[in-house]
Amino acid sequence: MARSGKSKGTPGRARLWLVRAVKFGLVATLGGLFAIVVAVVIAYQSLPSYESLKSSPNGQMIRVHAADGSVIVSLGPSFGRWLAYDQIPNVMVDAMISTEDKRFYLHPGVDPIGMARATWVALENRGKGRRWQGASTITQQVTRNIFLNNSYSWGRKVREMILALALERKFSKRQILELYLNKVYFGGGAYGIDAASRKFFGHSATTLRLPEAAIIAGLVKAPSSYSPTADAEAAIGRAGVVLQLMQENGAISAAERASIDLNDVKMAPEPPQNSVRYFTDWALPQLDVLVDEPNEPLEVYTTIDLGMQKAATAAIQANVPAGAQGALVSVDRDGAVRAMVGGLDYVTSNYNRATTATRQPGSAWKIFVYMAALEAGYTPDTRVTDKPVTINGWSPRNSSGRYSGDIDIRTAFAYSINTVAAQLGVEVGFPTVADMARRFGITTPINTHPSMVLGTSDVRLIDMTRAFASIARKGVAVTPYGITKVTTADGRLLYQHQDDTSRVLVAPWVAAGMTDLMQTAVSTGTGKAAQIGRPVAGKTGTTSSNKDGWFLGFSSGITTGVWMGRDDARAVGVLQGGRAPAHAFADYMKVAVSRRPVEQFETQVTLPEWQLEPDEEAYYGQPDNRTGGGMMVDENGLPISQDQQQDQEDPEQDEQPIEQAPAARTMPPRLDQQWIDQVLGRDRQRSAPH
Repeated sequence: MARSGKSKGTPGRARLWLVRAVKFGLVATLGGLFAIVVAVVIAYQSLPSYESLKSSPNGQMIRVHAADGSVIVSLGPSFGRWLAYDQIPNVMVDAMISTEDKRFYLHPGVDPIGMARATWVALENRGKGRRWQGASTITQQVTRNIFLNNSYSWGRKVREMILALALERKFSKRQILELYLNKVYFGGGAYGIDAASRKFFGHSATTLRLPEAAIIAGLVKAPSSYSPTADAEAAIGRAGVVLQLMQENGAISAAERASIDLNDVKMAPEPPQNSVRYFTDWALPQLDVLVDEPNEPLEVYTTIDLGMQKAATAAIQANVPAGAQGALVSVDRDGAVRAMVGGLDYVTSNYNRATTATRQPGSAWKIFVYMAALEAGYTPDTRVTDKPVTINGWSPRNSSGRYSGDIDIRTAFAYSINTVAAQLGVEVGFPTVADMARRFGITTPINTHPSMVLGTSDVRLIDMTRAFASIARKGVAVTPYGITKVTTADGRLLYQHQDDTSRVLVAPWVAAGMTDLMQTAVSTGTGKAAQIGRPVAGKTGTTSSNKDGWFLGFSSGITTGVWMGRDDARAVGVLQGGRAPAHAFADYMKVAVSRRPVEQFETQVTLPEWQLEPDEEAYYGQPDNRTGGGMMVDENGLPISQDQQQDQEDPEQDEQPIEQAPAARTMPPRLDQQWIDQVLGRDRQRSAPH
């Protein structure tokens, strides 16, 4: 009987323990559920507003466009434009749900089925070092992207699930999808579908097509592995998987899937990252002055022409002497910078020699000397004497070592004769030359020693190019600029460049005379290597010991400056302005103006009335003062009165009034068209072969 009682008690105890276990499990489950509910309620109350969640605190994206609209560089984390749910194409929503969370509309933020499947996979792969993955819903990914991080731990996973449940209680499915599609990372610095669409396809996400949406949706799993810019084949292969999942999920039909050829998708070209960065480094800091928008993504449209930039880079690299560096700036007639090269290679040296370096310009500086002389009354045909000159103990020499005697201004400039430049500097005054340089945009310090006429003051290449461009524009000031307009990502205009033609630096006839001189310098003088088969006006520059070589000039509305030399300012034996720099100028300009019509220079302009008055003193006898017929100025460039001029005359100079020298008189020439043609050199231009 004892044995029978024992056998009956064992099942009873088992049932008791089972009941106890069930009760404990129910209590634990209820307690866990209560704890989860409390945690979700607390998380719900702590969640920020939807508008706060939409903000992107990680920085401002700036996309820089070339003149043709193509993107040349993207800076900062790319968030693109925030798209409301109604603006997002349905194909993008369907692709993302099919790929990342096909039961998105059914679960409360956490997917039990997905968790069960992920648990089974984890058990199958235990001991293999693989993570527990595949259970995160879109809502969980949103909470991880906004509130948490990507560190892998059970604690983080629990917090992620609680926040996901709270998020689903506070916001609608549409709002959660909107957050997700605008914030998820797609690689290449692109956050959100609009940034990804612009980066990979070159257009807004509002116009995404099905194959493009499939490529973007496929990036979320592994952005670095499936990025179209890193591995196009991998991106297309992954997009095929996305399309298959969309078909299985009923988002597209089998016929739609079969009609798509992912190889036909046109990717946006990768922006250049070498020499064009010299330009962007110069242009983008100007945004701080042009616009006041620190948060919204910016679209910056610039003047740079990528074809001209490529030609400029090739011209510099092909012509710079061994061991030297080179720089080039090219501007359009209104100052738009079309090409900028600051060195041989941006990757190895990002120092911008085109805008930052200051070097002596040598004879290229003579444009300011000759413009001051032209403004004072000289013409290209005025006779001067090439002879030994000493000024305050300084005796300039010609590079040829010879003196040519009586020549005209045109010849003196064409062959860059130093003694004539020195005499002109004395005649007009060295402060007047400095004032002319300041007028034309030279921003660096200028000395007024006699040797300044030969270019001993340091200058920047961009400033010298600006001066030449202002001459090409008939004396109207040119200011180089690189930004044409700035908009937000949704097209709101923040800035638009306006051309200013109000500042006239010299009279048109002065600019025309200077153009005449520079055209001769290229046609027959030191700049012959810069010829390109169409009219070119320019000037060479070479400093002592061949430390710097320059050529600056213009043709068909394009003005280009070239500098070459060593960064340490050591001599380069073969470097002369009329050689390597002039050749680089020609190589570049042949490409730069190839699609522009040939333009003849307008050097035939009417002289001002004060030069055409029927006063015999204007055409024979002594000049009315030592400036060669123009007014004298003080050290500040201000006019000097007649009394002051007489006080400054040399008392030892024996000047005979014109009335006392009747025998020296000749009849003045007749003021007709023939005389004007002769003065301006038109007779030579008309007789010259074309």
